[in-house]
Amino acid sequence: MDKDSAELTLKILKILDDKKALEIKALYVGELTTVADYFVIASGTSTTHVKSLCDEVLERLAEEGVTVNHIEGYNSATWILMDYGSIVVHIFTKDDRNFYSLERLWGDAKEIVLDNVIFD
Repeated sequence: MDKDSAELTLKILKILDDKKALEIKALYVGELTTVADYFVIASGTSTTHVKSLCDEVLERLAEEGVTVNHIEGYNSATWILMDYGSIVVHIFTKDDRNFYSLERLWGDAKEIVLDNVIFD
């Protein structure tokens, strides 16, 4: 488990929490795939909220010199995927999150639930 990836994952969780994302969690998938170490999953209340969550993550990480490799789904905003290399952020509308059910697909991953994380 890469310490830098873990710290960046916690920053992303805090950013999403600050912007009122719903059902925020991270899955440690590093032992299951080479695609990423962590998946961060969150929901927005609408496509507008989903876009604003994405924008906030982009902006706040860019302020720290962290740039996204690729973004998918921004225009439709029902599922936005943000590729940060070792971390992939998935921001969904509630309907798309229920439909794609990443938590079920990656059920063997270790889960970090935001309720278990304390922020300053």
